[in-house]
Amino acid sequence: MFIDEVNIKVIAGNGGDGCTAFRREKYVEMGGPYGGNGGHGSNIILKVDTGLHTLIDLRYMKLIKGEKGENGEGKNKHGKAAKDIVIKVPQGTVVTDLDTNNVICDLKEKDSEIIIAKGGRGGRGNTAFKTRSNPCPTFSENGEPGETKYLKLELKLLADVGLVGLPSVGKSTFLSKISSAKPKIADYHFTTLSPNLGVVKTIDNRSFVVADLPGLIEGASVGVGLGDKFLRHIERCKVIAHIIDMSSTEGRDPYEDYLTINKELESFSKKLIKKPMIVIANKMDMPDSIDNLNKFKKQVDCEVYPISAINNEGINEVLIHLADMLDNIKDEPLYDEEETTSHVLYKFEKEKPFTITKENDEYVISSSEVERLFKMTKFNSEEGMLRFARQLRNLGIDDELEKMGAKEGDMVRILDFYFEYRK
Repeated sequence: MFIDEVNIKVIAGNGGDGCTAFRREKYVEMGGPYGGNGGHGSNIILKVDTGLHTLIDLRYMKLIKGEKGENGEGKNKHGKAAKDIVIKVPQGTVVTDLDTNNVICDLKEKDSEIIIAKGGRGGRGNTAFKTRSNPCPTFSENGEPGETKYLKLELKLLADVGLVGLPSVGKSTFLSKISSAKPKIADYHFTTLSPNLGVVKTIDNRSFVVADLPGLIEGASVGVGLGDKFLRHIERCKVIAHIIDMSSTEGRDPYEDYLTINKELESFSKKLIKKPMIVIANKMDMPDSIDNLNKFKKQVDCEVYPISAINNEGINEVLIHLADMLDNIKDEPLYDEEETTSHVLYKFEKEKPFTITKENDEYVISSSEVERLFKMTKFNSEEGMLRFARQLRNLGIDDELEKMGAKEGDMVRILDFYFEYRK
């Protein structure tokens, strides 16, 4: 089954918790802190596998969750980092963050990979907090939570030439004649239900990849027929080849067919209509085809190549011309730099400022940074709570609460945690 779009949720692994421990060996006076750090949580990694040609393996994997790093232990033993989770995807997969609608990456290179969700760092043990002024800290950290992301994965096929046209114009027959591909061929509409790829070799030993896309009809760009589902695969093609039924055996006018396809391409994406194009006039072995071809050439301003795919006539000339076109077209990225983030932002880069809102009689603090600090704090020791209070003060939250009119004893909430405001 050909699946070219899936939505998944990924949760990277949390970091392991730091350990609060002390040296207690006999004859070791004033042993001091001895707790180790937690291990790093597992990253979620997307990696290209050239052996895959569909996203079907991810269709039922709605949630992919990483493992937590091991907790730190006494005697300064650090926890082991969790093993990364590697998800294999086909070459040409585009990843979009559904929360922001930003394209995160375009995995078009062979063996390319990206950390799509970063695992949390391990919490520090109490040994890490030892200072000259506090030689025996009694607190440690929880592990940092791993990143959570909602993603859309789209497969956009890597092909040099895309064959487009209305149903039953001979696209599949043409592909079967120029390559070893075996697309389904029959005398009814929408025979092709998924894209087919074929590697073409010209008589002068040049090669390129051709994609046969399911037939387009009027309204395809807005969901009519199958076109809206597969138009995305044309986006990577360097050249668009219109295949037109020049025989008009179904009562359609070749020029109207040409206009219909161009309209759907432009409606789907302005970039498509600007791509280099040629017209392949098929079924020239049929009656009236020559008259229709002469009339058609006067109506268009692009190159037209007459062929009979069924009789294998005129095909070599088309392939040579396509190879010449491809030789003179430079590779261009599918997305501009402004449209894509080529890397995952490091976890500890500066995040958005906190916000404080008053709901009924309580103040609610919302901030990814504050929530991260809260989750990493162990509130089972007085030192840990005091450290968290200092972190909030350093962020400017105390000053902001005072500006908003907070008084002694007012309730302040972070996530589901309530505490009283104290000056």
